[in-house]
Amino acid sequence: MDRRSASRTLPSPAKDSFGAALHAISVTTELVEEELKPHLDTLLTVAVERKRGLAEQVVESGILPVLAQALRRKSSLTVHTARLVAELAREALVRDSCFETGIISALLTLLLSNDQDLLLHVSRAIGRICYDSNLQQERLLRLGAVPRLVAVLLQHCENEILLSSCLLTLCNLADMGEQDDSKFVWEKSGHFDEGEQVFHGTPQHSFGFVSAVTVVRLNQWPQGQYSVRVEVLQRCSTLFWGAHNRRQTGWRLPSFTHLGCCPKFYKVIKYSVRNIPKNRSLKTAVFHTFL
Repeated sequence: MDRRSASRTLPSPAKDSFGAALHAISVTTELVEEELKPHLDTLLTVAVERKRGLAEQVVESGILPVLAQALRRKSSLTVHTARLVAELAREALVRDSCFETGIISALLTLLLSNDQDLLLHVSRAIGRICYDSNLQQERLLRLGAVPRLVAVLLQHCENEILLSSCLLTLCNLADMGEQDDSKFVWEKSGHFDEGEQVFHGTPQHSFGFVSAVTVVRLNQWPQGQYSVRVEVLQRCSTLFWGAHNRRQTGWRLPSFTHLGCCPKFYKVIKYSVRNIPKNRSLKTAVFHTFL
């Protein structure tokens, strides 16, 4: 089902307040917090609920350049604006307009901030903008998104929510992620004093005999250089492999009636990138970056 058709339509009062907020932001000449914040809050409420027609009205209203300007000002409105942009970036029409309107360049500049709340919204916005879009991924890579994301990740690695957002954004830049970082649970292993740090991401709700695990590897090189390697691997339960082996030797594949009998031990099969066509979901991307 089309996501736009599945969204709920705005009721009349909401339409009035939403339209008024769009108009007020689009005609503003000065970014005054007392004037703009209520309108940003109105748009945020509608964006979170993903009402039908939201993306079209936002793009047509011309507010995206104003939001980009608000991001560049680095004022008390910046965090509110970044959160709004992160929610709006769930919509494909909005994502497609973020480069031309200056949203992307403004977001990348904000990755230099030390405000962790701001960094969370900014990293989420970037991850959603480049989700499932090779064009946006290439643009962000050329503009230096990877070294800035890695710097945020290293500086604030104790912030699990921010860490998860940065990791998912790196995965999305490699075209191997998801739009929503809440769908993944990340586990960390390794330390930089050993030259490598590894993060394993698994879906929160994973069922069946075959599932995927996303691996992000950060390798430290001399002179502040790092390599970022993103892999999507496949893991299968031992019960699945036992059935598969019996089928290959002429045994009949048994019928599995429920998942409760599936053991919690997995074999991880790592594929060589050279042997995987580009349209397969199991692949690897490697970035090299200087901090």
